[in-house]
Amino acid sequence: MSAPGRPPKRVLIVDGYNIINAGGDFSGASLADAREKLLSALMDYAGYSGQRVILVFDAWMSDRQTRTEENHGAVTVVYTQKGEIADRYIERLCDDFAHDIEVRRVEVRVASSDALEQTIVLGRGATRMSARELMYEMRAMRDDGIRHAAPLRPSARRTSIGERLPEDVKRRLDELKKGK
Repeated sequence: MSAPGRPPKRVLIVDGYNIINAGGDFSGASLADAREKLLSALMDYAGYSGQRVILVFDAWMSDRQTRTEENHGAVTVVYTQKGEIADRYIERLCDDFAHDIEVRRVEVRVASSDALEQTIVLGRGATRMSARELMYEMRAMRDDGIRHAAPLRPSARRTSIGERLPEDVKRRLDELKKGK
């Protein structure tokens, strides 16, 4: 069980093509561009939210013989192997997290608008969110992060390091400078 008072680690598993095909922020580009755009948005989201993100793209109809994983900071991109759909990979991943979910060491959410997939992951202890909910949450978190990271007004006066030092530190530095 997680330490008292310590919140569980948060993991978001994203069915990549399901989110892309839901439209919204990631549609209208080539498939490669859409994947890159989704990855970029999830990297920002992971940074703002402090959670681990696993982005899964299936290779059901491709010639990819092995599953590959790429790490991009807090985002891991998984490309399944030929014949393996993202849904099955996500379900196995939820199974792998099952014990940690049960003892509340980890909170797992799955982003997919596939109703059957949502039902299956709920049965494995994860929570679900639709593509629309994920896009809304990413947008809200990005907007909130931008608001908090807004630069100072150009009219704001800059201060030197010396002006920000506590008085006792300034006195001690003056003494050192005078050789005391």
